[in-house]
Amino acid sequence: MADDFTIGVEEEFFLVDVETRQLRPVAGDVLPGAAPAGGGEIGPELQQCQIETGTGICRTLDEVADEVGGLRRTASAAAAEIGCAIASSGTHALGFDAESSRVTPKPAYLRLEREYRMVTHEQLVCGCHVHIGIADPEVAIQVANRVRTWLPTLLALSGNSPFWKGVDSGYASFRTEVWQRWPMSGTPGTFRSRADYDDLVQSLLAVDAIDDPARIYWDVRPSAKFDTIEFRVADANLLVDESVMTAGLVRGIVVACHRQMVDGEEWADPRAEVRRAAMWRAARFGLEGPLVDLEGCRSRPAADMVDRLLAFVRPALVDLGDWERVRALVAQVVDGGTGAVRQRRAFQRRHRLEDVVDLVVEETAAGG
Repeated sequence: MADDFTIGVEEEFFLVDVETRQLRPVAGDVLPGAAPAGGGEIGPELQQCQIETGTGICRTLDEVADEVGGLRRTASAAAAEIGCAIASSGTHALGFDAESSRVTPKPAYLRLEREYRMVTHEQLVCGCHVHIGIADPEVAIQVANRVRTWLPTLLALSGNSPFWKGVDSGYASFRTEVWQRWPMSGTPGTFRSRADYDDLVQSLLAVDAIDDPARIYWDVRPSAKFDTIEFRVADANLLVDESVMTAGLVRGIVVACHRQMVDGEEWADPRAEVRRAAMWRAARFGLEGPLVDLEGCRSRPAADMVDRLLAFVRPALVDLGDWERVRALVAQVVDGGTGAVRQRRAFQRRHRLEDVVDLVVEETAAGG
C-alpha cells in the first residue's frame, strides 16, 4: 500500500459446526474451496478453527463494503460444504477444548506454541484489523503517536466478546483481556521518530522478546508488511456495516491526526498507566459505562466520548465524502447496541448459549 489514506481490512472468523455450534478445527478443509472470485485473500489463522480474510487496497467505503461482504460470502460457502458456518465474534460463546484449539501447523505458529504454551492455546479470539496507507515512515510514526487518544472509544464501539468459556465474562470485550497476555500487546508508548521505533524493534529482537517485527501485537503499530498504520484494537464485528464503520472511523482519525501534525498542533500524551486504565474501562463496559477522556484526563459518559470522536473526525470525513455514512453507522450501533449487547440479549431470551452462536452466525452472513 503506497498511497496515503487507502484502506485494507482483515477479518478473523471462527469455524462452527452448524448442528452443535461447537468450534471445529477444519480450516485445512475449508480453505481449498475458499478462493475469492474478486479481490482479497482468505487464509489460515493461529488456530485451526479460525480463518482470516483480507481485502485488497480500497479507496472508498463502497469498495470496503463490497470486498468485506464478498469475502464473507466466499468463506461462508466454503464452510457450508462441510457443515460449518463462519462466526464473527471476538470470542466463542460455547468456549473450546483441546481438540478445537489445535494450532495451525505453520512454522511461525508452531514457534509461538513452543514459546508461549498456554497463552497460544487459549488465543481463541478474533479481531478486525484496519490498515490505513501512509507512505512516509516518519509521518506514520508521528500520526501513530496521536491516534492513540481515540483507541478506547474505538474499542468501546466494537466490543463484541462478552462470553468466555461458556460464561458471561462481565466484559464488553473480553477478547481484549485475553489478548493482553502477549508480552508485546497493549497500547505502545510515544516515539520521537522512526529511528526511535526501529531502535526498539532491534532491542526486542536482540533480547528474543520477538522473532519478527510482526510479533509486535500493539493496538496500533506501523505494519510489518505494508506502508500502513495498522489498527488492531477492534473485536471482530458481527455485521459488514460495523466493519465498514470501523474502517471509516479509523481512516477519519488518521486523516484528522495527520492534519494536526502538519499544522503543528499540540496533542495529549498522558502516562502509560492512564492509557491502560482507559483501555480497560472500554473493554469492561463498552458503551454502557463511562469512558476515559485521554485529552482531559477525566471520566466522561460514553455518549459524550462518541460525540467527541465524531466531532474530531467530521471535517476529515466530510472531505472524504464519508461523513453521512459513518455518522449513520455509529448511530446504528449506539441506538441498537454493540455486538456485546446484542449477544447478551440473545442469551437472555432463553438462557441458551446456542442462541448466541445462532445470532453471531446470522449477523455474520447478513449483508455478506
